[in-house]
Amino acid sequence: MFFRLSSLELALLVFGAVFGATAVGLLLGRRIRQRSEHLRASLGVLQSALLGLVGLVLAFGLALAVGRYEARRAAVVADANAIGTTYLRAQLLAEPFRGQSLQLLVGYTDATIRLSRSVPTTPEARSAVAVGDQLQRKLWSVAGHAIAEAPVANAPRLYVETLNDMIDQQTVHVAALNNRVPGPVLGLELLFGTVALGFVAFYLALLGRGALPVLFAAGLIGLLLMVTFDLDRPVRGLIKVPSTPLTSLRASMQLPPAAGIPRP
Repeated sequence: MFFRLSSLELALLVFGAVFGATAVGLLLGRRIRQRSEHLRASLGVLQSALLGLVGLVLAFGLALAVGRYEARRAAVVADANAIGTTYLRAQLLAEPFRGQSLQLLVGYTDATIRLSRSVPTTPEARSAVAVGDQLQRKLWSVAGHAIAEAPVANAPRLYVETLNDMIDQQTVHVAALNNRVPGPVLGLELLFGTVALGFVAFYLALLGRGALPVLFAAGLIGLLLMVTFDLDRPVRGLIKVPSTPLTSLRASMQLPPAAGIPRP
């Protein structure tokens, strides 16, 4: 749910919820301040316990989001390394398999870059995966013909080994992009944060304290929630998973192959 929202929509939802709950708590507390002497002690204990619980929930959600973000970064690097190794070993194949493989690998890199920049589960992401699958089948076919042409040569066998790793790595990459923090966890964070801020604002209003501290706390919790949600959106928002390893690899493919054409 949350990852489908734009950054502006997400910010309006999060900050609207936390500041709205804070405002409601302040208004209710000021309204019943004069006739609520017996509530202050019990509410003080309750809001302290609630704040401790909210801290645990927010830390848990942030840890989940950070872990998934790092897994996505690692998947992009591993994908780029697998494609790069396959591209280098393809240069050792005999023609015409060498030229066919290099051309297909350039197209496969472009498809992988598209995948890394697409919002997961969208038609654009599914299209990038489909194009990658088609290119994988073509690359595997070329590799099969290369082995059939030279069954005892080392180059085709080494190429097939890294090609298989590259195909496996795409599955890891797609899984990492789709591995999100469960929606109920993010919803629970938002719910607990707003309820806790409402109670704190209510309690401070009962005591006749100023609203500035609780508004400051609302801003901090809102920022923490935004960071958590943003980490779970790999290609949207301010915190994105960089595709630099893939784009650098694609730029290197513009250069002439490092290895010359093997002799038959």
